[in-house]
Amino acid sequence: MLKDIFRLFIGNKKALVGLGILLFFTIVAIFAPLIAPYDPKTNKIEVTTIVDEDIGRTQTLERQQLDPDTERRLFKQSIVTTYERITTRLPLGAKPSSEHWLGTSRSGQDLFSQMVYGTRITLAVGLITGLFTTMLALTLALLAGYLGGIVDDIISLFTNVFLVIPSLPLMIVIAAYITVKGVIPIILILGLTSWPWPTRILRSQVISLKNRDFVRVARNLGERPVYIVFREILPNMISLVMASFFTSTMAAIMGEATLEFLGLGNVSVVSWGTILYWAQNSGALLSGAWWWFLPPGICIALIGTSFALMNFAIDEISNPKLRKR
Repeated sequence: MLKDIFRLFIGNKKALVGLGILLFFTIVAIFAPLIAPYDPKTNKIEVTTIVDEDIGRTQTLERQQLDPDTERRLFKQSIVTTYERITTRLPLGAKPSSEHWLGTSRSGQDLFSQMVYGTRITLAVGLITGLFTTMLALTLALLAGYLGGIVDDIISLFTNVFLVIPSLPLMIVIAAYITVKGVIPIILILGLTSWPWPTRILRSQVISLKNRDFVRVARNLGERPVYIVFREILPNMISLVMASFFTSTMAAIMGEATLEFLGLGNVSVVSWGTILYWAQNSGALLSGAWWWFLPPGICIALIGTSFALMNFAIDEISNPKLRKR
């Protein structure tokens, strides 16, 4: 079952495009310290001037280009005899240039470095929240759909209550009253407000599969409920679970950007949402500083497109009529 789904997923053009976009952002997130030329949280940079007295040459290097191990080796070998460190500041509100590809903020932080490092937080929040939401929804759906009775009634009651409440205002209210700011509270807020819809969908699938002939045969043969759930029901829900994961992850990335943009998260953390927050607070829209607010918006749209394409591919895989077309 899993091999067939994986083979069909890899052979789908939409899935390959979406997976390629996701892989690109994942590589950027992993190698952010190597890609970003500056520290995303500060506008200061140390410049080291080294003098080689043997050839009488003076060379100026940025601090991050001269790591401590290299510095000690040069002095030990007497290649460098004197040096001087000077702390300088990046220009404030600079436009895009060869030194700063996306310019700098009003406080002097390099925006390209912030975009690179912001990929880590945004992608991590989306994936962790999507996994948390999917696991919570799947657990509740399996309990409600297979056990039925009072368990199903209680879970369905809470699901219906949360479905009636709009998720975005609920997230804003919860985030506004939480005193602890950070990534983990954002993940919990997004996860605890996003589980009702996938729970409802997965529960319907569990009820449908529970009444199939192969499940009835397993039950009549005396198989344990755990065996039936994990060996008979769950493998036939893989495509729907994956679609739920992609949808939840995409919604989490949008929700994280929304909460950070409204200033309800930790604005000192570098993410695409906080970049938009500081751009709005600094009047980037009014001053026409498109290089400040447009790149994070485009990246959010691209990562959302990535998960949407993979979700469409899962729909085609799980629906034979769409796959044949």
